[in-house]
Amino acid sequence: MRLALILTYIVFAILLNSVGTVILQSINVFGVTENAAATLEGYKDLSIAVVSFLVASFLPRFGYRRSMIAGLALVLLACLAMPLFDSFYVTKLMFLATGIAFALVKVSVYATIGLISRDRYAHAGFMNTIEGMFMVGVLGGYWLFGYFIGDGTTSGWLDVYWVLAALCVATIVLLVFTKFDEEAAAPVAESMGESFRSMLRLVALPMVGVFILSAFLYVLIEQGIGTWLPTFNNRVLQLPAAMSVQAASIFAASLAIGRLSAGVILRRFDWYPVLNFAVIAMGVLVLLSMPLTRGLEAHGVTGWATAPVAAYLFPMIGLFMAPIYPAINSVMLSALPKSRHAAMTGLIVVFSALGGTTGSLVTGRVFGSFDGQTAFYLSLIPMAMILLSLYLFRRTLGAREAASA
Repeated sequence: MRLALILTYIVFAILLNSVGTVILQSINVFGVTENAAATLEGYKDLSIAVVSFLVASFLPRFGYRRSMIAGLALVLLACLAMPLFDSFYVTKLMFLATGIAFALVKVSVYATIGLISRDRYAHAGFMNTIEGMFMVGVLGGYWLFGYFIGDGTTSGWLDVYWVLAALCVATIVLLVFTKFDEEAAAPVAESMGESFRSMLRLVALPMVGVFILSAFLYVLIEQGIGTWLPTFNNRVLQLPAAMSVQAASIFAASLAIGRLSAGVILRRFDWYPVLNFAVIAMGVLVLLSMPLTRGLEAHGVTGWATAPVAAYLFPMIGLFMAPIYPAINSVMLSALPKSRHAAMTGLIVVFSALGGTTGSLVTGRVFGSFDGQTAFYLSLIPMAMILLSLYLFRRTLGAREAASA
């Protein structure tokens, strides 16, 4: 079952995090503006938020395995539509379908982790592992798209979706032949309406409210940087289009290495000091990197050897960003009974999606109105806010544990 979860997550890693690449291609090939291209993040994230909110508490009844298969089937159709219809309108629909499908998949994957983990340490370890493999998928996606983009000015890049469609088919086949016991997740005594109300009541818990704020701020930062990094590389660092996408893979690789490493680190050290160090290091890296992006000459980059230092240094922020999201998710889910994991994951997905949309839209607006350096400097504000939210999260979690002791 672990392999099936990982492969399912990799498929969506490639599709969801291709939005930055597709924004660049929409600007270069479809001729849309930065502000219009920025709406793609909204099609993806708002559909994730709405569907997660509506269906998360019902998925234990439908079945986690069946939910993942349904999600993969939907994105299979969306991938086939991209090269067949070749338009910005279909691109919007593709991200809409991907968002709907990921809402089903992420709730199912997170809830399944709770079912197959023997204790909270195993839960935290596999949570970081699967989120690390998600970033491996993102990394592979950058190079896969970069291979098909070429000079970045033709529609040949859409052929990448035939490859992604084949990957969807292979993963569906694996899931069809994968079975596991889901009985522990079923809230037998509740009606569907009561399950939905139970999810809403979770928001009233102080620790859940503060956790949601932390998750929102984290995803705002990650998506703001990740989505606009290919465009930043192309417009600010003056890298060629294909290289701009491939260079963004350094960010994904840093996240992958950081999350896989965090699975080991968080087994030995308390999560709170580790995450505080990570956020502070992120801010330092922004302050070190952005001054290096000023005054670069157009057409001065002919290959990796002539790329500016900032093209390598700034994406390393992913190393420090990496442990935050899976760590706080694992702490939150481990504090709840398994029957509430699907509902809690629904809330995680909703507010993560809202954070992602907000981060992408704000960064896109600032990018279009000012410049890329200003857009990334502004990430220092939510970084400061997340330090406060992590402190409040630890306090509310401790108060709950003391009250239940």
